[in-house]
Amino acid sequence: MDKEALWREIVKSIRECRACPLHKYRTYPVPGEGPLNAMVMLIGEAPGRKEDETGRPFVGAAGKLLDELLLNAGLERSRVFITNVVKCRPPNNRDPTEEEIRACSVHTNRIIELVNPEIIVTLGNHSGRYIMEFLAGKKWVGVTRNRGNVYSLEILGRRREVLPTYHPAAALYNPRLKEELVKDFTRLKDLIDRENHKVKRTLLDYM
Repeated sequence: MDKEALWREIVKSIRECRACPLHKYRTYPVPGEGPLNAMVMLIGEAPGRKEDETGRPFVGAAGKLLDELLLNAGLERSRVFITNVVKCRPPNNRDPTEEEIRACSVHTNRIIELVNPEIIVTLGNHSGRYIMEFLAGKKWVGVTRNRGNVYSLEILGRRREVLPTYHPAAALYNPRLKEELVKDFTRLKDLIDRENHKVKRTLLDYM
């Protein structure tokens, strides 16, 4: 089965999912979007109101800031894959619970395995903890302490570079965090350049 067919299967599973109570509150689930062979995957926490209304990730105010951060780092949104650790909006935009994140992990993990990114950027505390602690077995001490660092971790059968940072929504409430986000996305650009260089070097080695 090709990637597009597998993606359609994952989306169907998410639309039909009843693994946690969040399905009762959603308008549309938000599986994610982006190239299925993206080098970079961004993983947020949960859909908000605009995302729930459209079925697309990061289309509200936080999404506009995310687009700006990507552009400032020389990246286009169309080059990255974006998803969340839960695919349905929690009531009143509350944080997702650990039980909800674990219930949705079957979908999250299938998406990671399908896209198979070399770099994962975690946006927010819940996303960072899921990737680093649940999947990689590395102690998570919180987004403030972990953000901005690059971790080379074994995740779902492949070594990947993980860059934790704040959720863009946090900078909407605390504008001082925007500067830190800009720094982290600049770090992401450097990381992509490094990965691209590694690929070129490997190809040259076999010529």
